[in-house]
Amino acid sequence: MVNFGRIFAGLLAAAAIAVFGNAAWAQAPAPTKLNQYDYWGAYSYKAEGKVVCYILSTPTKQEPASVKHGDNFFLISRRNGGKLSFEPQFMAGYDLKPQSQVVATVGAKSFNLFTKGNAAWVEGEKQESALLAAMRSGSVMEVKAVSKRGTETFYTYSLKGIGAALKSVQKCK
Repeated sequence: MVNFGRIFAGLLAAAAIAVFGNAAWAQAPAPTKLNQYDYWGAYSYKAEGKVVCYILSTPTKQEPASVKHGDNFFLISRRNGGKLSFEPQFMAGYDLKPQSQVVATVGAKSFNLFTKGNAAWVEGEKQESALLAAMRSGSVMEVKAVSKRGTETFYTYSLKGIGAALKSVQKCK
């Protein structure tokens, strides 16, 4: 099971970077844990008069074992606005290679994520929806990334609980 004591230390930074970018993470409010759904936790916090809701998980496996990975997360934030939509994002505990791609694979489906700093996203709502659909129907997601130094890294995330976690943040206010 996931060690949530370990991830809470990096949770604030992950949430703040996802919304505000690297520069403002130290000023972001502390998140509130809404619930835990197997490997996925649901969280919210208030920022600039808005409630930000998201789910987050940490890898169940990290390779290679010989390198320092830092705190790695896969998070999915709910967009505020008219149409309900979600934004999947990988956050590494290190800077990713500039102009590289992170590859997230669920079953036979692979998704390319563009990188900036220590984060990666899929391009456009169509790809976001396709990745989320694959994650909801899958059991494991593998993420491959390359660090700024050129080290190839591999992460495995359990998808157990993701459907319930996403459903819970649909109602988050």
